Amino acid sequence: MTQHEPSDGVADITAMLSQVDDPREDPGRQRAPKTAGQLKRRRWRRLLGGLIAVVVVIALVATYVSLTLSAPVGAAAATTHRPDFTSPAAATIALPTVGEAAVSVAGADDLLGPTAEGIFASSGGNSPMPMASISKLITAMVILNSKPLGASGKGPTITWSKDDHALYDKYYLLNATIAAMPTNSTMSEHDALETMLVVSACNYAEAMADWAFGSNAGFISAAKRWLKANGLTGTTMIEPTGVDARNTSTPSDLIALGKLAMANPTISAIVAKTNLDVPSLVGMPSTNDLLGTDGIDGIKTGTLVPGGFDLLFSAIVPVGTTTPLTVTGVMLAGESRASVDSDVLALITSLVSGFHKDQLGTEGDVVGSYSTPWGAKATMVLGKSASTFTWSNTPITSTMTTTTLKAGASGEKVGSVTWVAGKTRITVPVILKGKIKGPSNWWRLTHPAFLGK
Repeated sequence: MTQHEPSDGVADITAMLSQVDDPREDPGRQRAPKTAGQLKRRRWRRLLGGLIAVVVVIALVATYVSLTLSAPVGAAAATTHRPDFTSPAAATIALPTVGEAAVSVAGADDLLGPTAEGIFASSGGNSPMPMASISKLITAMVILNSKPLGASGKGPTITWSKDDHALYDKYYLLNATIAAMPTNSTMSEHDALETMLVVSACNYAEAMADWAFGSNAGFISAAKRWLKANGLTGTTMIEPTGVDARNTSTPSDLIALGKLAMANPTISAIVAKTNLDVPSLVGMPSTNDLLGTDGIDGIKTGTLVPGGFDLLFSAIVPVGTTTPLTVTGVMLAGESRASVDSDVLALITSLVSGFHKDQLGTEGDVVGSYSTPWGAKATMVLGKSASTFTWSNTPITSTMTTTTLKAGASGEKVGSVTWVAGKTRITVPVILKGKIKGPSNWWRLTHPAFLGK
């Protein structure tokens, strides 16, 4: 077989490969040393790598510092204990245990409720009962409605006749209250009404009714119209004095009557008199011996035996409110004049004692605190004192709001406390006592976990 020789190109490649060292043939053989340029380039590459690493570290550190020093911190933890108030025990209005009684109170609707001016408290029911000489109050108002006093305030002059004088003996025999009325003596309408109401003279009540209306029938007709016009549908008048037990009324009607009477300047001035100042009768005392006691300024007593002792009364009572209370009350069929008086005074005392000033908080009272993760602390205190005025056991509630705080100066407002008592609402500021400082830079750098919250 003929052997072919390689071509010239293949022979050249084979020759070149035969000159390349095969490291597997001499593992211990060393590579040729690098040149100076190569070594220099290697050192620069290493130096550059180190510089880059340093720059990266510095950048990371700078970024960390920048972020930790500028990152937001969490708010201070607030602990509060808003002031609470315990209401006193419920007030109890002292009312008599015999007969019928009722009381109305004006001037404290926000505390007592809007129904207080109607019947605030009552006992014994509201059925018609003999009203005795309280009848004379109706008689006087019916007469004034028909015969007003005019500009003089005295009204016309009345001359008493022989028949009028005879009334003195009539009521004397009935053991009723009377006052002198000599035949042909004269008196103004005002003074006659005063004698009828202050000393409760029955002879004056009948004489005045006859003078104004001509007869008892004429008077009763006018009285019925007046009662109906004023909504006093539970009241019955048979005659003008009250000696007849058929003159009856209910406690609710008499409360309304008392308010009408005290709204009339002439009547209210008369029933407040402790003594007559009528010529020839000066000094005769009022039958209402409570006048001037505990603010009582009227209105009319009644006595009927059998039947009991009555009192329709009015009083101006200061209790601490902006204006005094106006109390109108009635007691019917009491056991004695002394017991009725005692019951009225006890009722007023119980009413007054039910009002009280409540101290809700005092300026400087601690109501909470702030604390921060970096150790800053301060307290929350009331910025001013607060009090209110309430009746009985009116519930008093409080709410407290606080500000989210990261830093604050002493005296800074950080919230408020609001108390609600009935319709009254009182709000006072809560201020910071002490200073809440932000964290130091070192704390920020060493507590990264607390940042950004």
